[in-house]
Amino acid sequence: MSRVAAAIIDLGALRHNLSIVRKNAPHSKILAVIKANAYGHGLEMMAKALTKADGFAVAHYEEAIAIRKIHTKKPVVLLQGFADEVELALLLSHSIEPVIHSFYQIDILEKLELPDATSVWLKVDTGMNRLGIARAKMLTAWQRLNMIESLQGRVKIMSHFANADNKNHAGTEEQISLFQTLTKECNTEKSLANSAGLLHWPESQLDWVRPGIMLYGISPFDNESAASLGLMPVMTLKSRIIAINHIQKNESIGYGHIWTAKQNTSIAVVGIGYGDGYPRHIKENTPVLINNIRYQIVGRVSMDMLCVELNDDRKINVGDEVVLWGEGLPVEEIAKQAGTIAYELLCHVTPRVKFESING
Repeated sequence: MSRVAAAIIDLGALRHNLSIVRKNAPHSKILAVIKANAYGHGLEMMAKALTKADGFAVAHYEEAIAIRKIHTKKPVVLLQGFADEVELALLLSHSIEPVIHSFYQIDILEKLELPDATSVWLKVDTGMNRLGIARAKMLTAWQRLNMIESLQGRVKIMSHFANADNKNHAGTEEQISLFQTLTKECNTEKSLANSAGLLHWPESQLDWVRPGIMLYGISPFDNESAASLGLMPVMTLKSRIIAINHIQKNESIGYGHIWTAKQNTSIAVVGIGYGDGYPRHIKENTPVLINNIRYQIVGRVSMDMLCVELNDDRKINVGDEVVLWGEGLPVEEIAKQAGTIAYELLCHVTPRVKFESING
């Protein structure tokens, strides 16, 4: 049997979500974050659809070069920067803007003859404590970079929030204040806001905003739905029923027989499993959609299949479509059932799932 699992990518929803970014941050340029294969949605497909973004940000240089082939003029920012001279030379040959987060990288920049119009981003650590120049040394880094002739006037500055998805966390306001203080005398373009920042902390909307998860129709906040923010899901993960079995009371199904029927019932076998990226350790009674009605997963998710109790609903047939997440069933809800976050589920969809775009 051919694979029936498919990820439907709604490019119209993607463009709509970009318009929500623009509406919320009307005075900032948009650096669309499409790292990790565009959060599992397809790097090149997303890059081609986001024509109204002002630039793009990725994590690895292979992604950056792929984007540069599509967008020959727009800024492409490499968020993790470069590891050595060879990698830096490759980036600069494609006019990719690396993020500078260590003095080791500055040492390399000072040794090389850089192309004219080279641009870099200086990342200062304002509280994330991951990548970034320490606040006490930020001015030194800024001065050293601006002493490089090819970089004069082309050093931008960024930082990254640690807790912006928690509206009640005081640390975000502290990071904004610290960033403003550290960069007050730096006359250059700046960026601070991610999805959560640009939605809830407008003071973090500087020259550039860096939306990621909201572009794909996912809320960055645990207690606020994507729909309430005006966002639309871009990915809908679907499959089809490949068999319907009639189960007697007290019969068990699947590996380990972890679920036993409490009554005579019908079980739909759906052609998707953890081999496709659906989480194996999903909680019992996680919903799916069949004909826009919610039914519950029962038993253990296996590599290629999972089971759904139909309660003897005779209107459902082999071949009917099943929505695992997306339109009508938020991926955030499924992520909670799996004890993880939507980011992980989206990134874990495997290559054997067929990707199809609509509204292109």
